[in-house]
Amino acid sequence: MSLHLRGMSSEEARTWLPATMEAYIAQRVLSGEEPDAARRQADTQLEQIAPNGMPTSDHHFFWQVDGDDVVGALWLGAPSDQARATWFVYFVVVHEPFRGRGYGRAAMLAAEQWSMEHDGQYLALNVFGHNHVARSLYDSLGFAPMATLMRKALS
Repeated sequence: MSLHLRGMSSEEARTWLPATMEAYIAQRVLSGEEPDAARRQADTQLEQIAPNGMPTSDHHFFWQVDGDDVVGALWLGAPSDQARATWFVYFVVVHEPFRGRGYGRAAMLAAEQWSMEHDGQYLALNVFGHNHVARSLYDSLGFAPMATLMRKALS
């Protein structure tokens, strides 16, 4: 495996972003949020991050590439409420046919390297509670929880 990151073109980003936001909304709903609330939150975040459908200069969209294969995607950005020393993984995915081969780990290591090359001292992310595979990966890479939001259904 020889994974590297290739920046998306403007046209690729414009096509990729709406589908990515739909996947994000689906994850919020799967985590228990009401669909309308999940969509409102995503729309608010998207307007801040990518007004007019294009990311601000602090956000970078990448393809994860191994040889001729695009094995996934990665979105890194500088959160507006954090010091510039922190880069944030907004979205990372390994496409289904390539899962279970170490590409997720390789993508996160590539994100670390890119962040350090761009003056990052920290790499942060959010992971939904139901995503045990991702949580295990992040634990193994040395990520530590900053907070844990929990909820219990009362029905």
